This record gives sequence, structure tokens and C-alpha cells, in this order.
Amino acid sequence: MKKALLLIDIQKEYFENGALVLVNPIPASENAKKILEHFRKENDTIVHVQHISGEGIPFFVSGTQGVEIHENVKPLQGEKVITKQFPNSFRDTDLLEYLQSKEITHLVIAGMMTHMCIDAGTRAAVDFGFECTVIGDACATMDLQISGQKVKSVDVHNAFLAALEFFYAKIQTTDQYLLS
Repeated sequence: MKKALLLIDIQKEYFENGALVLVNPIPASENAKKILEHFRKENDTIVHVQHISGEGIPFFVSGTQGVEIHENVKPLQGEKVITKQFPNSFRDTDLLEYLQSKEITHLVIAGMMTHMCIDAGTRAAVDFGFECTVIGDACATMDLQISGQKVKSVDVHNAFLAALEFFYAKIQTTDQYLLS
């Protein structure tokens, strides 16, 4: 099993003063940092995914602070950075080709938003034949609404992780992953 860390959209836009502030992004990013440090120590493959929106979209605007990767997980020179415009990290990017070139078979996934980009990226990865582990406490999301009802972020987060665990991924905490 050859593994890679996929850090999806841990960008300033999701933190205080960003356009799409999530619930508890700091603890999630701190856990992602622990996983990142582990992968760096093991000299394993690391991929940072950065969302940059297309023209006319009011968030992740190219050239703004919001698109910058958060300090807690800032890429080092030589670490792969993939830019994307869609929730699925594989869509219209070279992510699949890059992972295949490294003979990766297993992805460890962390990042922002559990209900959108983590979900879309994990499902696509499995469809491309990768095994996936999602580090649940290294992901964050937001409150949502449907039919006038508020769905709390913790419920959104847990529902999406439960759905992924049903077929698509092993779900672990940071400590579970680091101690395994």
C-alpha cells in the first residue's frame, strides 16, 4: 500500500474574516497539521488542494487572502499543490495523473468542507480505485438549511462522515490514525 495525504481546501476563506466561515476550522486545521507533520516525517507523498473560483464567484477569488492556504498547513517547497474550480478535486485537474505517477493506492484525506469538497473528492477517489481514510476531526463544515430548517454543522459533519463510512472510506480521528 502506497499512501498519500490529500489536504483539501484548508484556505483562509473558511476562517475568521473569510467569506465562508466554517464552524471550528482552527481545531480541524490543527489536526490536519498533525497528520501533515506525520507524512513529512515519513517522507510520504503530500498533495495540497487549493480552490480558486472562476470569474464572477464572490469567494476564493484569485489574488485575495481568502485563496491562501492556511498557515497551519502551508505547503513546503516541493509539495504538490493542485488548483481546482469544482468541489471534486479530480475534476479538470492533474490530480489523478499525479497520484498514478507516484503509484499511490491509498489516500488519507482531511480538509474543508465535509459536506462538499471532502465528500466529492472521497467519492471520486474511490471511483478511481483508491482506498480512502478520512480524518474526521481534521475536517470542518458549516450549518446548512433545507426547507427553512437549520441543520447544525455537527449534524451535517456526522451525517456526511457516516455516509462515507458506509462504503467509501474508513473514518478515523487524528489520534486513531497516528496511533495505528
